[in-house]
Amino acid sequence: MAKATRSADSAPPKLQRPPAEVLYQDELAALAAADAARPKPPGWRLAPASVLAFILGDGQRCQPKFVGSRAIVETCIVSLATSRGLMLVGEPGTAKSWLSELLAAAIAGDSTLTIQGSAGTTDDHIRYSWNYALLLSEGPGIRSLVPAPMYRGMRDGSLVRFEEITRCPIEVQDTLLSMLSDRVLHVPEIPGDERALYARPGFNVIATANIRDRGVNEMSAALKRRFNFVTIPPIPDIGDELAVVRRESDHALASAGIPQRLPEDLAEVLVTAFRELRRAQTGDGQALEPMTTAMSTAEAVAVAVAAVTRAAYFTSGGLHGGHLLDAMLGTAFKDVPEDRKRLSHYLQVSAKHRKGRAWEQLLAARTVLD
Repeated sequence: MAKATRSADSAPPKLQRPPAEVLYQDELAALAAADAARPKPPGWRLAPASVLAFILGDGQRCQPKFVGSRAIVETCIVSLATSRGLMLVGEPGTAKSWLSELLAAAIAGDSTLTIQGSAGTTDDHIRYSWNYALLLSEGPGIRSLVPAPMYRGMRDGSLVRFEEITRCPIEVQDTLLSMLSDRVLHVPEIPGDERALYARPGFNVIATANIRDRGVNEMSAALKRRFNFVTIPPIPDIGDELAVVRRESDHALASAGIPQRLPEDLAEVLVTAFRELRRAQTGDGQALEPMTTAMSTAEAVAVAVAAVTRAAYFTSGGLHGGHLLDAMLGTAFKDVPEDRKRLSHYLQVSAKHRKGRAWEQLLAARTVLD
């Protein structure tokens, strides 16, 4: 049978950043087909072993999407199969949100039920709000209720992602207590049986917390008891981190229509510098003053993309180490003057002893730090 063709007018719009379930829909479909007869936790689309294969890769149908130990990912999957939520904690830029998205895409087929934690997050963003036109004309009821992610997750038996939960005030965080404990969401405004929504199988919560925000809005002991905590460390191996930076920056540049890519020598310099600054120690063991900036893998990707983009649009002579240094200032260090001084010191004590054209270019551009 001939394959149907899609006209240009009906082609789906190109998205800047598709969700994981769209980006990897072929892999998820293949895993689901192979899982048809395998036991799964209630409400799950894939068996736990297939969720693991989707995230870490299996060498056949699925490419690796997250760099981390198998034990960490297994612990996350097992936690979500229990009655406790999953709390991913770690330094900024360790791919906590990405792992959360991959888990939701594989388990529930939908990673978009997301609450973004901030000082402005309210109960309405978490549970439900009201269509006030219908509320005035019809009174409180299901038609006038506007479901928020927690309501939808419990109603549909799906996973809810709560990003940066510790950025929310503690009274907002504790909105989750009854939903995680009793698996029920009370809507006291609605009379009758609909005033209580009981969670369907498959519902759970994946939250993330940045340890640099710890102490801003500390979680209550009661809420902590409702979660299993898993710490996501930085990528331990420099080769793995280099591969992630190259892959993610290449993807971002291709999506932006930029044909250039970060050369191998500059990528190695970038990752090496970020790792040494992050650990406050040079490769030969010399101590450095700790940076205020996280110097994460995600920041390294952003620096690579910014440097290549600038060179592509404004430089005829090609990309060089000075572009990396300029990108570090605006993309990674932002408005922290002390970190500029620490970077200058690092280049003086470390980069000047390194061999290679990329290190020489980086050191020569150090004047922008003064």
